Amino acid sequence: MVPGEWYGSGMIAALALLAWLYLLALHGRFWQSGPALAPMRPDHAPPVAIVVPARDEAEVIARSIGSLLAQDYPGDFRVVLVDDTSQDNTAAIARALPGADRLTILRGAPRPAGWAGKLWAVHQGVTATTEPLVLLTDADIEHAPTHLATLVAQQQRTGCDLVSEMVRLNTETAAERALIPAFVYFFQLLYPFARANDPLNATAAAAGGTMLVTREALARIGGIPAIADRLIDDCALAAKVKQGGRIWLGHSDLARSIRPYPGPASIWAMIARSAYVQLRHSPLLLAGTTLGLGLIFLAPPAFALLGHGNERVAGLLAWAAMAASFLPTLQRYGRSRAWAPFLPLIALFYMAATLGAAWRHHSGRGVAWKGRAYQAGQA
Repeated sequence: MVPGEWYGSGMIAALALLAWLYLLALHGRFWQSGPALAPMRPDHAPPVAIVVPARDEAEVIARSIGSLLAQDYPGDFRVVLVDDTSQDNTAAIARALPGADRLTILRGAPRPAGWAGKLWAVHQGVTATTEPLVLLTDADIEHAPTHLATLVAQQQRTGCDLVSEMVRLNTETAAERALIPAFVYFFQLLYPFARANDPLNATAAAAGGTMLVTREALARIGGIPAIADRLIDDCALAAKVKQGGRIWLGHSDLARSIRPYPGPASIWAMIARSAYVQLRHSPLLLAGTTLGLGLIFLAPPAFALLGHGNERVAGLLAWAAMAASFLPTLQRYGRSRAWAPFLPLIALFYMAATLGAAWRHHSGRGVAWKGRAYQAGQA
């Protein structure tokens, strides 16, 4: 190696390598697959209200609500399905399921100004219940029979106000297998689970597919109205709860998403729905994030393939560190280790979707999801 090569492009290569050394050593062990709960039974079984907002979910609602009605929980529980002005037969399908004596179906009221649609539905479900524990889950999540008991046991074991899990996402189609594990990886990069679970660290995050929260904590933060306009509602709830309490976030082997993403376009839309919201619709944050992701994910393979001398060595080392950090997530999703070196290309797809979301926002079209459009003021 020649010392004089550490100038110009060589300095950029060195910065990329230093960034990966920091991420692997000091960024909350984000690269680890994270904690997953084995089935447990709670010491005691307080009543639980399970609130499920649903809007046009006829394709998945039977599996989702059916799995909730079949929970092997030693205490009382009920499922409250809030039908958020569905135009299909979501409610009728749910009503016909076995065990529907535990099911309450609420027809959602029109959404007031300033509310995100999902959160307005959740608020109606929460206010219609009084149980000391509330499980907030989505209409596209299928739960193992032991899931509710395990969540309650974890809440009792940790004493946390909020227990949340990243459910297993679909990886059935070719697009899902290529792109979905990286969604979990990037979430862990943004919100290292070890930091979220550390009561002394300000990082707060939750995963909306599974959030068990105490009624006491909801009352303390002012209920769902405290986050009424948030589009990234799970992390917003976690941040509020953690301000005066404790949270726990892990991975789930007992719940899985059953929403299909058949092609890259549907995954692009899923990313774009929240990517620019995450950046608070700030062009400055967008520019900084794009440069940062370019340095971390794109510069290493570029220097490794096209560079010379020190910069090529730095690029190879940074690319190897990047690939190694992706391996635990690939293993969790049963994907081949051969996918690891292709993380830069996957990151480029995610960057493009984020830039596309920003373009859509600044062209006045906002965020569109489930037939609704959310404009600039909402985050």
